[in-house]
Amino acid sequence: MTSDVILQSFRQTVCRDLTLVPEGIERYRIFSPFMFHDGDHLALVLKREESGWVLSDEGHTMMHLSYRMEYRDLTQGKRGEIIESLLSKYGIRNRDGEFICPVPDEQYGDALFQMVQGLLRMSDISLLSREQVKSTFREDVSTYINSLSSLSGRVTWDWHDPVHDPEGKYPADGYMEGPHEPMVLFMLQGDDRVRDATIHLLQYEKWGVPVYSVSIFENQEEINRKALAKLSDVCDKMFSNFSGNKDRISQYLVHT
Repeated sequence: MTSDVILQSFRQTVCRDLTLVPEGIERYRIFSPFMFHDGDHLALVLKREESGWVLSDEGHTMMHLSYRMEYRDLTQGKRGEIIESLLSKYGIRNRDGEFICPVPDEQYGDALFQMVQGLLRMSDISLLSREQVKSTFREDVSTYINSLSSLSGRVTWDWHDPVHDPEGKYPADGYMEGPHEPMVLFMLQGDDRVRDATIHLLQYEKWGVPVYSVSIFENQEEINRKALAKLSDVCDKMFSNFSGNKDRISQYLVHT
């Protein structure tokens, strides 16, 4: 099939404002009006491989998403699940960070339509609503801590004191035995969670439970000052945010 016929198929199915520029033997760069939210255009290539013609972003989409968050956060937890679901829905394959879409039976236009739709939907991951991001925060933190070899298997998640609190009314997000005393972890995204952590720590103090407390915020700057002040009175160590303190958090948890 000639490049003119392929371009016609693209334009009829997807958009008339498309151009196809040859870049060597059986390889074409696709220029389109489709953009990510920041104005950066999709990077698309049509090329022939041993298995046949494929559309590829040549790793551009994941690189673009990694400007906003780390690659590990994109491929694990809730975000990773969303990406895998979108890939399956739009018939796109992840080849070590390169997204490719095979062209079946010379259906070039249909394949490009699937590819464009899938890539644009994946770019929305960087713009998840605040509530959706909150749903991934705890998972992001726990996944990161579990990935630290020296802490693997040592943290009990969703812990509560079995003696004083058998019904789990005053839980901590995590619990870990330490060389001197146990450590409890709290992952905090909003004022309500901060107030809960404060109440729970005060209850541990009342019971005489010997624990060292660590709080990790999604963004401490968004927390009510009064709520934060009360927590600071009872919490031993606080990290103002997770994304900018990963190395400090790992060093602290490993060596404390």
